[in-house]
Amino acid sequence: MKARSPFLFLFALAILCTGTSHAAPAAPTAAAQKSPTDPVTAPVPVPAPVRKTQEVPSGAATHALDAVDLEAWLDGRIPYALSTGEIAGLTLVVVKDGKVLLQKGYGDADVGARVKMDPQQSLVRPGSTSKLFTWTAVMQLVQQGKIDLDRNVNDYLDFRIEEKFGKPITMRDLMNHRAGFEEGLKDLLGYDTVHSPTTERYLKDHPRPMLYPPGRVPAYSNYGVALAGYIVQRISGETFEAYVDRHIFQPLDMHHSTFVQPPPKNMPGFLSKGYRIASEPPSPFEMVITAPAGALSTTADDMGRFMLAHLQQGSYNGKQILDPATTALMHSPTETADPGFGVMAHGFFYATQNGHRIIGHGGDTIVYHTELNMLPDDGVGIFFTYNSRGKDDAVYAARKELFDGFMDRYFPAPPHAEPPALPTARQDAQRIAGRYESSRRVEHGFLTALYLLGQSVITANPDGTINAADQTGNMATYREIGPQLWRKVGGEQMLALKEIDGVKSVIDSDNPVSVLQEAAFVRSAPLNVTVLVVSCAVLLCTLLAWALGALLRRADRAVASTSVAVRRLRRVQRIAVIVDLVYLGAWLMLIKPILSTQVGVYTHAIDWVVGLLEISGVLAVAAAVAGVWVAWRMFRSDATGLTRAWSVLVALALLGVVWLGVIGQLMTWNLNY
Repeated sequence: MKARSPFLFLFALAILCTGTSHAAPAAPTAAAQKSPTDPVTAPVPVPAPVRKTQEVPSGAATHALDAVDLEAWLDGRIPYALSTGEIAGLTLVVVKDGKVLLQKGYGDADVGARVKMDPQQSLVRPGSTSKLFTWTAVMQLVQQGKIDLDRNVNDYLDFRIEEKFGKPITMRDLMNHRAGFEEGLKDLLGYDTVHSPTTERYLKDHPRPMLYPPGRVPAYSNYGVALAGYIVQRISGETFEAYVDRHIFQPLDMHHSTFVQPPPKNMPGFLSKGYRIASEPPSPFEMVITAPAGALSTTADDMGRFMLAHLQQGSYNGKQILDPATTALMHSPTETADPGFGVMAHGFFYATQNGHRIIGHGGDTIVYHTELNMLPDDGVGIFFTYNSRGKDDAVYAARKELFDGFMDRYFPAPPHAEPPALPTARQDAQRIAGRYESSRRVEHGFLTALYLLGQSVITANPDGTINAADQTGNMATYREIGPQLWRKVGGEQMLALKEIDGVKSVIDSDNPVSVLQEAAFVRSAPLNVTVLVVSCAVLLCTLLAWALGALLRRADRAVASTSVAVRRLRRVQRIAVIVDLVYLGAWLMLIKPILSTQVGVYTHAIDWVVGLLEISGVLAVAAAVAGVWVAWRMFRSDATGLTRAWSVLVALALLGVVWLGVIGQLMTWNLNY
């Protein structure tokens, strides 16, 4: 049983992946600079996008956003969410009209030591929300005329980024996550606080392949943000960590904040533990190697100061980190979008919810989960971090419900009327239906196999509506409200079908940093799952039949009736089968950690394992050649018809493994994944 369990697990994975989407690691979940010496062309204004998530009945009461009501409302829901989700703690701050309205901690910063979460003393790791400091630093240098957002980033680097499509990458492309980089996981996060590579070393040793022309297709990229942070370091002559400390943290009196990993021992405050589940031991300190993209340690109190500065034209307590013109420009869109669709605003996510303009950025490590959103027209900002993933990843629902509840209580949505159904709804539903893969993906390196097995599915219903996964991963129904434009029934999320560079693409109004692209037939999940399941089934049955046959012959003490030639061919066949089963099992063991979000496993320390498995693809090819040869010889021997037919099936199964190895990038020489 133990010997077969990895393959049973593989079958289960394949079956599950057939109808579900693969979750890419650590995606953002959030809700614009002109230098006097280096003018920047202002972006084309876009209509305010809509990001409403829930209907509020006409005449719904608006509660006054004051400290008393807010605290009572939070006290009534956060403890319950922490308890039911097995989340250790949360720290939160809300600012309004130039001051802190409320800051509070809930639950534990250290479960074992029973240290309570404190918004002023408990340091948390807000993950990708750290990017806002990188982009603020970039805008400071834009303000000084030292960075041009539309200049080739290679002009600022001491190494070269490839220009595969004949077009340079600009800082604006990096801010919009449209540089065209492929996703990468190797050395992205680790737990070795002594030997982890520096950001500079990471950038030079792990260049990301280019999948798209710069400026065209959104694909969220930690590599791109780390590149921007390295440019800040190069331009300023200070380390990135020192620059942010001197030019942002110190002016804002953010004395509990640092990009140094781990935080210095003399750092004031107490670093909150991070947990997968509150009842389990805490996770080790997470080293974010792309530091400018997610290495911040901070408190809710400090983040309140950062929000206040952005809400007050770059100023806090008499200190200016950006001038008013640059602040206003930073908060404006850097790209165009259709009405109702979110865009990027110089690194901020820009949207509207319940009719209110929102700029912000979410963030996730493995164990910390954060939301920062500001309503600049209302002078309000909210920041909160959970220090646990929670039971069954409960934190994601808790995080969404907290912010949506905040908006619906204090900034409720006006009612709207549903437009009539389009007469072309059924035809259009058939047109958008299909299988899609995210533009944010690994296409080079062995982890591409996961993206082949897990794809998003959109189906057409008889009434002209469609079914698709929403931002929480749950299936939802969408109704066409305009040509090639669908809106979620009972919500405001929209999907649009477009063609980008000749590829059928689905754009999500809530996600400006990736799109869904129609999967080519050779990359489609049904094809590759079928090849995987059938090949494994045939190989396992062959091995099982061999073992059972040997046991039965031994029990009966019978002499095999087949000829010597056939027995020799079977022996070769069995060796080929064993080689392929070991080959698949070894790859499964290497890929398995990512299924439980153990990203820290994938570092340069396992290069020898990855390289060995990639080289072992030669054995899988040899096994397939042997299987085809055995099938050919069986038809020239005295084998039975059943034996001949089975030998063909085995040969096809062995060829199927080679197919998966090639299309899944298992048979390659690539340690940059």
